[in-house]
Amino acid sequence: MQLLLPSPTQSSFSVGPLTIYFYALCILIGIATAIWLGQRRYASLGGNSDDVSEVAIWAVPFGIIGGRIYHVLTSPEQYFGANGDPVDALRIWEGGLGIWGAISFGAFGAYLYFKTHKTSLSFAQLLDCLAPGVVLAQAIGRVGNYFNQELFGRPTSLPWGLEIDPLKRPVGYESFETFHPTFLYELIWCVLVAYLLIKLPGMLKRFASRSGDVFALYVLGYTIGRLWIEALRIDEANLILGLRLNIWVSLIVIISSFAYLVRSKGRGNAKEKTVAS
Repeated sequence: MQLLLPSPTQSSFSVGPLTIYFYALCILIGIATAIWLGQRRYASLGGNSDDVSEVAIWAVPFGIIGGRIYHVLTSPEQYFGANGDPVDALRIWEGGLGIWGAISFGAFGAYLYFKTHKTSLSFAQLLDCLAPGVVLAQAIGRVGNYFNQELFGRPTSLPWGLEIDPLKRPVGYESFETFHPTFLYELIWCVLVAYLLIKLPGMLKRFASRSGDVFALYVLGYTIGRLWIEALRIDEANLILGLRLNIWVSLIVIISSFAYLVRSKGRGNAKEKTVAS
């Protein structure tokens, strides 16, 4: 059977003495996309688009650090186990950014900016403007996982099975050659969520009546997809009551974001303009 998704032949390339990793390049392209789209949406509400680029100077470093901290804390054996090396925790370019840490720390960094600087729109409006770009950035970042041959799922014989090099296969799966490309499933899901947030304002208006609701819809929509995708993954993870830690986190986030939207709808329409209106 001819494979639709063969293994990548390399994860980096060199330009003179400089080594450029595809994972890091995808992260940078994703960040640039989120800023560009966020600026356009922010300006559409009458805001100064420079606010978005300036807040990114705070939010991006916070997000990267938070994403790495979350990844290391939820996969400690990889770095502090018998065969681990603590120094590897600093090698972000090799992959490993936890989305929950990235979003929460990034949002906190943006909030600090808004608390210490004068801006043309509110913090909640900024989050709404950034939501589609952030989920697109996540989609682009998943391409980097392909080049690193990571975050794949259970073995599969489906035509789109991803070939994984023997050295990259988890313990117990050495005899299998093709696996579910869960990075691709998440990429497609993220693009779908971004499309819905951008292209269906009429539908969203029923659920996003207040500033901040679009961001909550992004969190809810992304996490619903992440829940079933996470269940397919076989990379090493901490288990709680037999389920992966990220599955529990996803369930908590789904319940919390849904409860927030229900409560927000109960409060009625806000006076601030929303991107979805």
